[in-house]
Amino acid sequence: MKNKLITVMFIILGAITLVAATAFIVFTKFTGETEQKEPSIDEVLAATVEVPEITTKLLSNDYLRISFNIQTDSKKAKEELEKRQFQVKNLIIKELSDMRSEEFKGEGGIATLESKLEGRINELMQEGKVVKVYATSFLPQ
Repeated sequence: MKNKLITVMFIILGAITLVAATAFIVFTKFTGETEQKEPSIDEVLAATVEVPEITTKLLSNDYLRISFNIQTDSKKAKEELEKRQFQVKNLIIKELSDMRSEEFKGEGGIATLESKLEGRINELMQEGKVVKVYATSFLPQ
């Protein structure tokens, strides 16, 4: 009788341990690394398209020289964006033609332009999306 009680106790203890270990493994697997890692600089460069310098007239009759680097989310998106570069330049010129030189005072003006361009370019994209637009040169004239 005593041996049976000890055997049952070990079986129950083993079953509880097995259930707890399984629950722990399942919990860590599904809730583990849910946040995405930031891409390395090499991955960013591999998915980035450079838009050469554009000179255009602003709404305020001033001229602006500006260039961009556009980061995509994949190499396929980069390839598509390279093919759509004429459309991207067109979007940039249209966006700039509705702006005044005063809108570029301080960091906020450039950041606003980058954000607008990101949204407008994403509307064109079919194979991926634009992650970030970076103004790499900026020269008001």
